Amino acid sequence: MSTTESLTRYNLIIKKVRRNPATFKEIEDYLKYESEIQGYNFITSKRTFQRDLNAIRSIFNIDILFNFSRKVYYIDTDQQPEVNKRVLEAFDTFNALNISERLSDFIHFEKRQSKGTEYLYGILNAIRKQFQISFTYQKYWEDKIDTRMVAPYVLKEFKNRWYILANDLKDDTVKTFALDRITGLEITKKKFQVPNDLNISEYFRNCFGIMGPNENQPEDIILSLDPVQGKYIKSLPLHESQEILIDTEDELRIKVTLYITHDFYMELLSMGEYVRVIQPKTLIKKIKITYSNCLSLYK
Repeated sequence: MSTTESLTRYNLIIKKVRRNPATFKEIEDYLKYESEIQGYNFITSKRTFQRDLNAIRSIFNIDILFNFSRKVYYIDTDQQPEVNKRVLEAFDTFNALNISERLSDFIHFEKRQSKGTEYLYGILNAIRKQFQISFTYQKYWEDKIDTRMVAPYVLKEFKNRWYILANDLKDDTVKTFALDRITGLEITKKKFQVPNDLNISEYFRNCFGIMGPNENQPEDIILSLDPVQGKYIKSLPLHESQEILIDTEDELRIKVTLYITHDFYMELLSMGEYVRVIQPKTLIKKIKITYSNCLSLYK
């Protein structure tokens, strides 16, 4: 059997059990049907099917398990749900792009510079094995380029960009570095120890974006959004703490509990006239000053 047939069969198996858990007979019938449609031979034995599940786990990092009580195969999303969700999203994207036709006729890509994704594998490997890494780094607001040696703790995504939370060994301070500002990445053989009290989920629990906790305390922030903007916020919440207080035809009112950081402030400004801050007063005052300064530019 060709590599193309094998990879396509893996794809079909994932699609089938992703829609609904299925028995081996249901999967077998589906593969027979697709064999007739596509002109390939996807028919598989029970023994080959078990090897397919191992290959799917190895290639796509997707776990297909068997439920003995229901006699069905299903995709395991209980362990690391956010990771599994992103793996399946990546699988969808891969399948959409992995076609033979000229993609530019069907997909319009944003013309973006590198997001630093070429460093993801190396940095993730360094995090897992607790190896220090070095790289050259240039901040957006500075011309100076520095060489950094850091102990990498975790990768974090925000607004389609990747960042690394790491301990900068020069001053023993935890900092966030944007991968698209990194060059010359080197993974050393020097080991580091992750602090016993470091809990990344807790560290970012009341944070928005990539900025960590500041010297202030998290605040209850109440926002009033117009109905259209409210639909976006309901489908993609601002934060895991989001709580709906009012939901009518005229208004969506929500509460989030966050540190008021630059990232969150810029998110509010991006919604413009479609959001009104109700609480706290300090944030209202800051918003007013910003809009007043903006208006002064057009006098």
